[in-house]
Amino acid sequence: MSQESIATNEVAVEMTVKKEPRQNAKALVPVQTIIESLKSTADDIGQVSELTSEEKLLVAEFFKSLLKMMQPLASSIPVDISVVQDFGDVTQAHIDPTGHLVLLFDDGHLELKNLEENRNRDLMIAVVEDVLPRFKNLTGAQKRKIENRIKFLTTVTKEMQKISETISALEANP
Repeated sequence: MSQESIATNEVAVEMTVKKEPRQNAKALVPVQTIIESLKSTADDIGQVSELTSEEKLLVAEFFKSLLKMMQPLASSIPVDISVVQDFGDVTQAHIDPTGHLVLLFDDGHLELKNLEENRNRDLMIAVVEDVLPRFKNLTGAQKRKIENRIKFLTTVTKEMQKISETISALEANP
């Protein structure tokens, strides 16, 4: 009897030993895999940091250029309402030369979004994609406006010169 009880105990021990490694093998991830994942994550974080710094500089330069481009053309440019529909009942939207998006709502209140801020970058891209194609129209309108002034001034100046020459001739021959 004692041999049977020993054999039974050995089998029980063997079963316990065999079951534990199988259960743990499924749950455990090799340490090397975890370390590789952490190293890759650290690399990604470093790249995200570098890209964020580069983006910040580009955004600042973009808005400096936008300011220069817009100042002679317009104090603001309308933004299509569909671009800002996520903000609610917006009735009008405009971007100003400093990179602020002005939103007018149905209830009359205004909101100002600084598109230069990191949290508004996706909105900035959407607004820029909507607004930049309109610069051709703005520059064309500005060009026509100046051409019309020149045409007017040329015509008026020629007539004034004729009158001035007549007066000078009369003064020379009293």
